[in-house]
This record gives sequence, C-alpha cells and structure tokens, in this order.
Amino acid sequence: MKIRKEDALNYHEFKRPGKIEVVPTKPLSSQLDLALAYSPGVAEPCTAIQNNPEDVYKYTAKGNLVAVISNGTAVLGLGNIGPAASKPVMEGKGVLFKKFAGIDVFDLEIDENDPEKLIETIRSLEPTFGGINLEDIKAPECFIIEKRLKELMKIPVMHDDQHGTAIISGAALLNALEMIQKKIEKIKLVVSGAGAAAISCARFYIKLGVKLENVVMCDIDGVIRKDRENLTDIHGMFATDRDLYTITEAMQGADVFLGLSAGNIINQDQIRAMAKNPIVFALANPTPEISYEEAMAARKDIIMATGRSDYPNQVNNVIGFPYIFRGALDVRATGINEEMKLAAALAIANLAKEPVPDIVNKAYGEAKLAFGKTYLIPKPLDPRLITTIAPAVAKAAMESGVAKSHIKDWQAYELDLQERIGIDQRLMSRVVARAKKDPKRVVFAEADNPKILKAAQIMRDEKIGIPILLGNKGKIKKLIQANSLDLEDIIVIDPNEEKIKLRHYGQLLYDKRKRKGLTLYEAKKLMKDRNYFGAMMVEVGEGDALISGLTKDYPRTILPSLQIIGVKKGVDKVAGMYIMNSDRGPLFFADTTVNENPSADELVEIIGLTANGVRFFDIEPKIAILSYSNFGSAKGQVPLKTALATTKAKAQYPDLVIEGEMQANVALDESIQKENYPFSALINNKANTLIFPDLASGNIAYKLVAEIGNAEAIGPILLGMNKSVHILQLGSSIREIVNMIAIAVVDAQTIETE
Repeated sequence: MKIRKEDALNYHEFKRPGKIEVVPTKPLSSQLDLALAYSPGVAEPCTAIQNNPEDVYKYTAKGNLVAVISNGTAVLGLGNIGPAASKPVMEGKGVLFKKFAGIDVFDLEIDENDPEKLIETIRSLEPTFGGINLEDIKAPECFIIEKRLKELMKIPVMHDDQHGTAIISGAALLNALEMIQKKIEKIKLVVSGAGAAAISCARFYIKLGVKLENVVMCDIDGVIRKDRENLTDIHGMFATDRDLYTITEAMQGADVFLGLSAGNIINQDQIRAMAKNPIVFALANPTPEISYEEAMAARKDIIMATGRSDYPNQVNNVIGFPYIFRGALDVRATGINEEMKLAAALAIANLAKEPVPDIVNKAYGEAKLAFGKTYLIPKPLDPRLITTIAPAVAKAAMESGVAKSHIKDWQAYELDLQERIGIDQRLMSRVVARAKKDPKRVVFAEADNPKILKAAQIMRDEKIGIPILLGNKGKIKKLIQANSLDLEDIIVIDPNEEKIKLRHYGQLLYDKRKRKGLTLYEAKKLMKDRNYFGAMMVEVGEGDALISGLTKDYPRTILPSLQIIGVKKGVDKVAGMYIMNSDRGPLFFADTTVNENPSADELVEIIGLTANGVRFFDIEPKIAILSYSNFGSAKGQVPLKTALATTKAKAQYPDLVIEGEMQANVALDESIQKENYPFSALINNKANTLIFPDLASGNIAYKLVAEIGNAEAIGPILLGMNKSVHILQLGSSIREIVNMIAIAVVDAQTIETE
C-alpha cells in the first residue's frame, strides 16, 4: 500500500492531534457525581486499597490498563529517532490494543538511554499499570531491560518486538513442519538477522524443539562464529565453529530460513540450495529478504510466509500481543512466562486447522480458506482470535502458578471477551478486505471535487477498486495537480464530449421512459447530467458501481438511478440504511434517507430489505421496530402503524428476530425488557437493527447519534437497487467516502454472483 506523506500527517493532525484520548467511564453530570469521583467520595476506595492492596483492581482501571513504553532507540526501520519521535508509533500500538482486545493504554515515551535508569523508571510505574508492553528499544539493551523488569515487577511485562514475532512465526513453523512431515528436532535453521526479533525467534524455536546445534545465525558480517571478536553473551549463544562463513554456505541443505534483516538479500540460487520442501519465512518489512514471486518461482515445493498482508501467511504481531495481554490481565498474572507464550503459539497453530467461518472467507475474498501451504496461521481479522488465544494464555497462567485470579466459567468468559471489544468493530475492515480481492470499476459522478479525488486516490492505493471520473477534464486535471495526487492515468470522461455515447445513452433512457412522459430530446439532454450518465454507464456494464451525492441533495441524486437502473425484482420500495459504529458494536438504522412516511406494509418491505442489508455484513439482524409507545402503552397513528407492521413482519419473516412496537431505550436495554416486558423476543437477543416509523425520526436519530453519541456513521447504504448505487451524505468526509466505495465494490461483487 502506498502511503503519502501529506495523508499520513493530516491523519495524525485532524480533527485533533494524535490518535488516542482518555474517556471517563462513570457519569459526571451532577455535583454528586463529582463528589463521588473526587473529593470527598474518592477517600473511600483509597482507604479500601490501603487496607487491601489487591482492591486496586476492584476500584480502579489498573486491571485493564497497559503501558506501551519506548525510549525511541529502535523505532520501526527508522532507527534511534528519540522518544518524542516514537510517540506516534506508541499511540498506534495503543489503538491496536483497544481495537482488538479492549485494553486501555497510556503510551509513555521515556528520555533515557541508560538501561539501569530506564529499568528503575519503568519499575516505579507498577502501581499504575496492569501490564507493561516494551516497544522499539534497541538490542542488546532490550534483553537486559526486559529480563530485569520481569524479575522486579509483579505484573506482565513483554517486549513485543522480541516475543510477538517469535510466537506468531513459531505457530507458522509448527504447522509448516506438520504439512511436510519433518520433525522439529531434526531441522536445520538459518537465521538472517541478529537483532531483538531474530534472537527471540531463535530462542523460542529452541523452546519448541529446534536443536541449538542446528541453528546458524547470520548478520551483516556473515555467519556469527565463535572466533568472532567482541561477541556478546546473547550472540555467543548462537555462535558456531562449523566451517561456515557466508549465508550462501549456511543455506546449503537448510530446512528453514528465517529472515528478520533487510530486503532483497537472498536470491533464487540460495533458495534452490535448500533441502527438500524448504520453509522460507522472509519477514523483513516492507520488503522481504526475497520477494514472494521470486521465491515461489525458484521452487515448487516451497512453503513461504512474509510480513506483508498482500501475500499468504502474513506473520503479523497483531495476531498475538493484544490477546496475550488480554488473557494475562484477566487472571491478574504476575508475569508472561514461557508456558503462556507456548500456549499462545499452540492456540494460534491449532486455530489454523479449524474450519474457517464464512465471515473470514468473505473478508479475504477466498472461496474457502483451509489449512495448507498458503494458510498456516489465522488471518489478522479472524474474530475467533480473542476467544482462542486469551483463554489459552489465561489457562497457562493459572496452571503455571502466576495467576492471582482464577476463571471458573469459561463459557461466560468467552462471552465477556466478545462484549469487551464489540467483536463486530472490525466490520469495515472486513468489507475493505473483501473489496480488495476483486476490485470493481466505480463511477464517480462528482469527480471535480477534491474530496472525491482524494478518496479515489486512496481507493487506488489500497486496491479497493478502479476509479472512473466524470467531469470537466481540464478542471479535474488542475485539481489533481493542486492536490499532488497520482491520478494522471485514471479514466476521466466528460459527458459533454461524448457525442456518440450521449446519443446512445439518450436513446436507451428514452426507451425506458417514453411511456412515462419523457421525449427523446429530453432524454438526450438529461444525459449531459453526470448522475444520469454515470447511472447509464453502470446499467450498460461500462462501470460496476456508482457513487454520487456529495454536493447535491439526496432526492435529486437518487432519481436518475431509480429511472435508469431501477429496483430488484420483487422490490417495490428502496430504503436507506446507516451503520452506526458504536462502543456496543454496530447498530443498523433504517429507513434514514428515502421513504418519508411509509405505511405498515411498506415498513414490512423495509424490514426485509434491511435484514438483507445487515446480513450483507455477515451479521444476523435482531430487529426492533420503534415508536413512542411500548406495546400499546400510548395511542396514535405511529403506534398503530408500527404495531401492525410488527405483526405482519413476524408472519412474513418467521426466521427473523423481530420485536415492537417499542421505544428506543427499551429496545436497547435488556434489563428494562426483563423487568417490564418479559415476553420480548429481544431478551437475550440484543437489538442491533432499528426500524424507524418515518423518515424524519430515522434521519434525526442517526445525525444526533453521530454528532453527540460518539458513533461513526457509515452510509447511507441504498437497499433494493438492481445494481450497485450508493448516494453519499451531503458533505461526507474523505473517510466516509472511502467506506462507501468499499461497500459499493462488495455490493457489486455480490450482485455479479446473484
């Protein structure tokens, strides 16, 4: 993926600098709340903790709080750039902890290079944090720092640069060896690189069963030998006295190559010199030690992994560290020991052998992922990772005696894990991944807008789809240059210059609408409108999806597509749905954009369309039909209409969970339902789909929730169209446009297979 400097800087600067914030978890709306949160009420938990130090986990956030700590001495591939410059990376690590495991993070960048002083500084933080994630600290100091901190502290400490890659690649190694039926204790391993990750991987592989005498480690100066001067104790462990001096010599007959060094330092001849069924883990990023294409071309019997997402078997630390810490925190482990790391690796390896859910296959655009040479480890977006790795780590902590708290109900723990992260927060990640597998042509009717062009650039960079830009070529070219975009070779069409197409498209529109009052002259004239032109491109197959609406109101934007493309067979009304990505997971709102005051029967059709729309995202809809009344508690046209719609919808869609009519707060609060409406179908079936009685209520609700409810709005998603057409909200952000592009591409993929 190509990352532009301007995009990266803007991402980190706007709307507010940085990527993280602190959010209170308790109400602070009254004087009583403030008195409880601070003085005098706070004295009570302080006294309780003084009397019983373990109560700190009961009354504070310590048990779910990890420090991500660096001194900036080995940041990514940038080297020793200092603590302040490392802060964006540490904030990013914090975001991953939160997104994938629901763990809160404070990032701490410490201006200290002396290992002893850094150790003492970090050790003094133990009262604050439930765990310590060391990051981007250079070798060999990182080994000393982690070892001493683990001895001094009674909370989990892990240097992810060392152990994360070791655990993930270790799982891949176990599965690769199983595939080719080689015994781990007999393999010959060549390691390229002698930094923290390489040393830790080699050590971990030995824990898995590799024999130390079968390991050859190389650095920039060649094979690390026992006769080398100034060998450190850490490197001395892997020094050899065999007659080997270069990596080429070491690769002769090797079973496994592990690269954690630099790009393009291995060639095809070296790969050909390896033993039968060679395993090649070329993990240098972004450029592997040998490219995937070259390695696969060198030998047919090769098994390969890289650190890249665009090739099979991506060794990505995010598969491991969030869940390892999650499991450790949940049993209040006093450390992360070898048993816990081995448990994580085995859990990852075993998960790859399990049948892959459709949700993962769809996310990666695969017909059927299955254990094999191109699927050695689970995909990073597999929602089962947290419920597989965290329990395995927690059990290992309990069994090895480092757990201070024990889990007794593992089924309840699994549910708790899912609820902690709102497991469907990854919804758009899965949609984008699906889009990348089969990019489609997306027609932009408003290409003379900088936001559209920037979104088209991201779309192309991320390989989500193929943009087709409609508008004045000269104006679009100037905007591309003014915004430093790389879109010079993109298809740009000015409808006013397409005389032949205008006549052809005009005739097609006339044929569709001639019995609805449209003349041929009017049809040809309408075709100069880019919304009509773009819709016709999609209709005749010269484009796969249409995106418009950024600068025009919804009714005027959607009309051309309704007239040209029309609705699916059996559909009378289209509907608009928004996804509100909230802390509790995604909520689906409908209808929010199209039908002003639908009848009960039309609401039933909207419910059917919305249910299909929710399933499009691989989520089972749990539907609440909303009103200002709860099951007849108030009279009026709206309660009557929604109650009738509920009855009819339940009869028409017996396989769906549907309940109503009910108020929004009741629909989303199971405790209210249990206490007052124990017959509700939404008890133990949390509502995730809200059907509004009219356009006004739906439109107002989604905008309010987006503005003041801390929820990201994705949409509107047009439901019921015969082809992929999606109308943007007026003034959408670039991010919102990119989300809609991904949805439009996957929608086009789905329609193509129907």
